Amino acid sequence: MNTSIIGDYGKWAASLLEGRLPTYSFRREEWIDIPVWKKQAKKFLLERMAMPIIGGMPDVTIMKQYEYNGLHIEELSWELPYGRATRALLLKPIQANKPLPGILAFHDHGLQKYYGLEKITQTSDRRDPIMVAHQKEYYEGHAWANDIAKRGYVVLISDGFPFGSRRMMIDHVSEDVHHIWPGLDFKNPGSEEYIQNYNLWAAEEEHVIAKSLLSAGTTWPGVFFAEDQKALDILCSRKDVDQNRIGCGGLSGGGVRTNFMAGLDPRIKCSVTVGFQTTWKDLIMNKSYTHTWMAFVPLLSKGLGYPEILGLRLPLPTFVLNNSNDPLFTLSEQQRSDEILKEIYKKAGAEDYYKCSFYPGPHKFDASMQKDAFDWFDQWLK
Repeated sequence: MNTSIIGDYGKWAASLLEGRLPTYSFRREEWIDIPVWKKQAKKFLLERMAMPIIGGMPDVTIMKQYEYNGLHIEELSWELPYGRATRALLLKPIQANKPLPGILAFHDHGLQKYYGLEKITQTSDRRDPIMVAHQKEYYEGHAWANDIAKRGYVVLISDGFPFGSRRMMIDHVSEDVHHIWPGLDFKNPGSEEYIQNYNLWAAEEEHVIAKSLLSAGTTWPGVFFAEDQKALDILCSRKDVDQNRIGCGGLSGGGVRTNFMAGLDPRIKCSVTVGFQTTWKDLIMNKSYTHTWMAFVPLLSKGLGYPEILGLRLPLPTFVLNNSNDPLFTLSEQQRSDEILKEIYKKAGAEDYYKCSFYPGPHKFDASMQKDAFDWFDQWLK
């Protein structure tokens, strides 16, 4: 404990946050009125995120409709003011004949930017072997978005920035950063070698993207949230969805997106964060190097503890699932995060609306965790 990921500077950096509660922490004595606190805390968070303005409701194109394994599937597309069109999937039971609760499902990061929504879905018996392996590693072989849809939900999954359809195209990137990884071959687009090389390149491109976004006056979480809100707008606008019963959830990078979406948008009535809850101290001292630039908002720690991003949704139902052997986090700080969320839900008189569970094993959202998450959605949305 005498070492840190930034050496002798770790204890000093951590000390900048010790001994005081963040300005907008609901744990502070002066915050009593929940609506007043929420208004001020959300204003602070949104100012730090510097979310870009990306227009109103996009026009949605249904590219294809079909049935597969008990589900009606729609392949959707919509344009944003920048980048290539966003690709999305909508899943719902074939026999659905009335408005159903909706789920905004977020795919993970997983060092796979070539792919997006494919990580948590299945639309055919013919499957990409890379995605088969990915689902086996992180989801115990399950396409969890399909599985929750079969339980009676309309599920929307869209490619997040910059994954899948929203990824950076090599031939549109300046030569200066083409060779971050020297010797990578990009001659055969779509081949397994190309995909592997693309993902290696994209991992090293993250700091370039983050610096460019910061220079432009926005943040990666701000872009995520702006784009994810468009997906939520689309989900809520559908006649086959009960807009008063909407949930969201996801693993890892999907957990990051869940924290911000569930914390900031009250349309999310039930949330499930998997594999992404910790404290600023853990990121300062131990684990920032294990995480994507997509998770960080400058100066946010002065106003809110990391768990309190998600805590902004209290007293709405909130479930956090952690893995006790997750190498991305320190167990003690995952536990501390749980204590913070318990404390603020207790102060709000809403203890029964918050739940946190720890599971054995590494970073994952396995079958037993999925069952618990789906039961949580059923409890609060059905």
